[in-house]
Amino acid sequence: MRHFLLIAISVFFIGCTSTKTTNNDLAVSNPIETSLNLVNVTNDKVPVVINPGRFTTETEIYRIPKVVQGTYSVSSFGRYVENFKAIDYKGNELPSNKLDDNSWSITNASQLDKITYEVNDTFDTESSGGIGGENPFSPAGTNIEPTNYVLNLHGFIGYFDSLKNAQYKLNVTAPSEFVRSSAIQEIGSETSADGKSITTHYFAPRYFDITDNPMFYGELDVEEFQVGGIKIVLSVYSPNKVHSAAVLKESMYTMMQGQKRYLGEINSTPRYDIFLYLSDGSEDSPKGMGALEHHTSTVVVLPESSTLEGLIDSMIDVVAHEFFHIVTPLSVHSEDVHYFDYYNPTFSKHLWMYEGVTEYFAQHFQVYEGLVTDDEFYASMMGKIQTSMSMDDTMSFTEMSENVLEQPYAANYYNVYQKGALIGMCIDILMREESNGQRSMLSLMKELSNKYGKNKPFNDDTILAEITQMTYPSIGNFLKAHVVGTTPINYTEFFEKVGLELVEATVKTNYIQNDGQFIFAPNRARGTIAFTEAVKDNSFWNENGVQAGDVLKTVNGTDLTFENAQQMFTDMYMWSPGTKINVVLDRNGEEIIIDKELTQSYTTGQKLQPNPEASEKQVAVRKVWLKG
Repeated sequence: MRHFLLIAISVFFIGCTSTKTTNNDLAVSNPIETSLNLVNVTNDKVPVVINPGRFTTETEIYRIPKVVQGTYSVSSFGRYVENFKAIDYKGNELPSNKLDDNSWSITNASQLDKITYEVNDTFDTESSGGIGGENPFSPAGTNIEPTNYVLNLHGFIGYFDSLKNAQYKLNVTAPSEFVRSSAIQEIGSETSADGKSITTHYFAPRYFDITDNPMFYGELDVEEFQVGGIKIVLSVYSPNKVHSAAVLKESMYTMMQGQKRYLGEINSTPRYDIFLYLSDGSEDSPKGMGALEHHTSTVVVLPESSTLEGLIDSMIDVVAHEFFHIVTPLSVHSEDVHYFDYYNPTFSKHLWMYEGVTEYFAQHFQVYEGLVTDDEFYASMMGKIQTSMSMDDTMSFTEMSENVLEQPYAANYYNVYQKGALIGMCIDILMREESNGQRSMLSLMKELSNKYGKNKPFNDDTILAEITQMTYPSIGNFLKAHVVGTTPINYTEFFEKVGLELVEATVKTNYIQNDGQFIFAPNRARGTIAFTEAVKDNSFWNENGVQAGDVLKTVNGTDLTFENAQQMFTDMYMWSPGTKINVVLDRNGEEIIIDKELTQSYTTGQKLQPNPEASEKQVAVRKVWLKG
């Protein structure tokens, strides 16, 4: 308590003096004081002030993140910064030079008092493809509007090259009626004299804690509940009040309670925040549906138009995955993750672990805890097999992971959620078979967590050898052949170990694929995207009279183009039965309109089922795999 009080007092007095003349005000000795003002927003831009303390050097470089953890793509948040100014102690502007999209060099830095600038939000620019390049993934982005602020702080606050290990004090001034939510450490607040605004003070031990703790401010609906020893805070922003946190609370509680039982003694965070932004589909609303994990929270963006059942299904899939990141990379991660470089990052070879195993846990715990049936779990794994086959099945996973920003590896990144999860499944089956049901993929991750933990990174080049030494030669052979190597996985071999067989059957599918294969194709010469012959095998479209060659013109009022196709097909992939849709097609100049509620779509494909001739050992391994 005394230690905390000393920190709080030292933080409180930073910046209280008008001059900086003693060694106590050195930048290297004090937290960087940062301020966001959500009251004085002009032209949809948030004013930011950065007060680093006194420098003794003549040149300093300030950077806004180019890449943030968990996105595996270039976001360049510096592109959204305007009116950058370096101010000296007399209030005059110092010379500064913009080195690139994300970096500013400040000369005469020994005279620097503070930096000021304004920040545009990323949500507004998504419909136009961003500012001068690729737009940040929506859950990693920022929002500035009168009733809601999505504060992914890496979009507002940067760092000095010379102060990478500095502490931060963050002050956020907002209208007093705003609800606020964040897991970052709060150290105090005060209300303005007129009562119209509240300034809240937060503390971050290092810059990582700034980027790792997003905030929600505005007209939020918030619910809290306990899962084991973890406080869960669910914050929802629904622009048109279509959905609420209260309605989602029960399903989230049931799911996360199951996750906590599945994880057992792993309890690496006392609080976990879920921030849900529901996009209403307007021009300035976010288009990238999904989520971005943080160590103790996740930001989720989903369509507000979803049915309640569809929204719950999406939240279960998305949040289950993100919550399991408290295992990896929070408790098990490499040096590339622990010492992440936001400007010139290097990437770990082990996305199969961070994203793949996490996704496997998100699917497996549901059958393990009885939230889905065995058949539903089998269908989920078969869907991943089919989707993974549409990508490069011979690409080395470690090579892809290490070079994930470059082609052809970037185009195969989505496979970390498909084949990556299947890698986790195969190792899980092997572990259970080798140990007579005593060990598993989860027990292995617990062992690694105990060996390393959140403050000790592993060595990227030796971790596979360590895993082999901790487990069995069969695990090492699998990793060598299918994770490092280029040999495709023979899934039938692993299904045989648990007494399952593949048969032809009618299976559920989505509205853009048949059993993992897309039912659309682009015509580059004509600039169109049309249904292929495969549409006749997708029951929903077939029953509504859609034919091969029908061109998709609009989907729910939005024109389909090559530029927005990826996002629109992602949205269509998330459609669920009961959702109202309006799709306009062009059939040889004739307009065809599909305006109705979705029904479940089916196709013909391969289905996993128990093999009646399975041995007792195979059945025993299957039982412990599915139910423990």
